Amino acid sequence: VQLQASGGGLARAGDSLRLSCAASGRTLSSVAVGWFRLAPGKEREFVAAINYNGRTYYTDSVMGRFTISRDNARNTVYLQMNRLSSEDTGVYYCASGSNAGTGTAQYDHWGQGTLVTVSS
Repeated sequence: VQLQASGGGLARAGDSLRLSCAASGRTLSSVAVGWFRLAPGKEREFVAAINYNGRTYYTDSVMGRFTISRDNARNTVYLQMNRLSSEDTGVYYCASGSNAGTGTAQYDHWGQGTLVTVSS
């Protein structure tokens, strides 16, 4: 199973970015996919997840700004990030597991991460 995260880059506060998590070796519509981020000086934190049944979950700080979605035909999960702030800066990782959750231990395959830098 391989997960390929992409779409990171440099953005200004208030801008939008869309991250992609493309998978091979696993059908994402049958598993949960989560996005986590690692900010400088902080632990890896949960951002959003979409379960196999389509139910979505978000951490409070991104609620209303970020949207996680899935394209079954492309076997890809997206994280649309709007109204970015400097607090969103970090390396974003996608991961897959059997059921959605906020803990890293619930996911058994991880992508390599994509860097998002938001300047204020």
